[in-house]
Amino acid sequence: MGEATVSIIENMERRTVDAFVKKAVELDHELLEINVKPVSLVHIGRDENGNGIAASGEAIEEMPKKRLAKGDSICLDFGDHHVGYVTLKLASAGSPQDAPAFLRLKFAEIANEILDDSSTYEGWISKGWIQEEFIHIDVLPCELKLPRRYAFRYLEVYAIDTSPKFQVVVEDAALTAVSAVSMEDVKPLEGLPEDLQKIDRASLKTLQDCMQYVFEDGPKRDRRLWIGDLRLQAKANYATFKNYDLVKRCMYLFAGLTRGDGKIGACLFTEPVMQVDDTFLWDYSLFFVSILYDYYQETKDLEIVKELWPTAYCQIRLALDDMKDGVLDTEKFELLAFIDWKEGLDRQAAAQGVWIYCLRHGKILAELVGDTEALETIEKLLTEALENAVSHFWDEEQGFFVSGSRRQVSWSSQAWMVLADVFDKEKSRKLMLHLLEENPEVGVATPYAYHHVIEALLHVDEKDKALELMRTYWGGMIGLGADTFWEAFDPKDTNASPYGNAQVNSFCHAWSCTPAWLLREYF
Repeated sequence: MGEATVSIIENMERRTVDAFVKKAVELDHELLEINVKPVSLVHIGRDENGNGIAASGEAIEEMPKKRLAKGDSICLDFGDHHVGYVTLKLASAGSPQDAPAFLRLKFAEIANEILDDSSTYEGWISKGWIQEEFIHIDVLPCELKLPRRYAFRYLEVYAIDTSPKFQVVVEDAALTAVSAVSMEDVKPLEGLPEDLQKIDRASLKTLQDCMQYVFEDGPKRDRRLWIGDLRLQAKANYATFKNYDLVKRCMYLFAGLTRGDGKIGACLFTEPVMQVDDTFLWDYSLFFVSILYDYYQETKDLEIVKELWPTAYCQIRLALDDMKDGVLDTEKFELLAFIDWKEGLDRQAAAQGVWIYCLRHGKILAELVGDTEALETIEKLLTEALENAVSHFWDEEQGFFVSGSRRQVSWSSQAWMVLADVFDKEKSRKLMLHLLEENPEVGVATPYAYHHVIEALLHVDEKDKALELMRTYWGGMIGLGADTFWEAFDPKDTNASPYGNAQVNSFCHAWSCTPAWLLREYF
């Protein structure tokens, strides 16, 4: 770590950092609550491709008439994806209750989750994220208030066991749904085809359900504030709900809860105490610069730029610690930058694009606050970064940016170099068209990476191509019954998961909400 960087960190005195956390706390807020009732009973089965599907069942008024003996179940459809707290009113029927009722409650964001068997789960992250409860009810009737918060549309109540003498009756079910914003605050897009309106609506619902006390990455999992998600959520929020205080709160939290070395962590915990996670991603820390830049572009609030500029500039200086010969040293750690979950992805070239992208934003911020020393440093870094992007990564013969020792050609590398404006617009446009034509094998695994491909196409004025991909990708989730958009989606493999098993996938995930922004910004 250089002397200048050490000086920057030392200047970010503890009292300043504590003041940021205090400001974040002052921007805390009560969540909006709405009461939601199930709209019908449904039967969950599989379509011809093996995907879960909710088939029409019975009117919700039939629910109190259902008697659940051992092995019986009902599935409640709440009509849309929601985040909140559930209360069930339960009773018994038949002879007097002579044993505890043993129930399984399964909450599902998509129909497929009702069919999943959690006992078969062998992924590499905790199965504790699977929304399933096993409950003994000693005395019926009762009002069962579940203390956990759930993210779901469907709720299955399954009687594991009762006794031969009595049955369980679900007399009523209610959900208190929570969010920082209301869907009523955003006018739906008009004048667009129905499929794009559906994509917009699901994007808005995704963003709404991820906007809680912070911008969560997913209300089912991980329920944390991740900075990569925050950057995209904030931009979508500016075009829709316009909750600026929530963005400010999150920026103050990241600035106030840095690691000991001054680096911004990839994510934060807010419970039981506010603290930075030990996960670090190089590109995510740099995105603090872009989040601050985007906030200024939207609000013209120069005061917060002056407050947070030292933290932002610190990330630029600290990023150099993980670079070698002017590029990210991924030999040290392959996942030093995130970029995407795509298996086998070499991230070095795309990371160079992120570096240039954030340096450009940092240059503008330095000019705004009048930091001439930082401006001079950033201008020098930017010149070197652009030269290195071409000398290290551009393959003239292939007409692609290549990455790493394997000289890999990937979609993400091209998208980020285009967003970084390494070449002029016309050459970048030809690169993106070449990408679509050649369709390299190393594609994308998440809406996060797919967004950057589409944004790169829009950046070079290829609106029709961008719209076609949006319809194929986000429209593909709509075709599978999505009310909100997913963390990971492979149209060729709907059960794809970065975690080894789709049961822990998030089906309402922050980084997939961007069509609501792109449609308003470009169409």
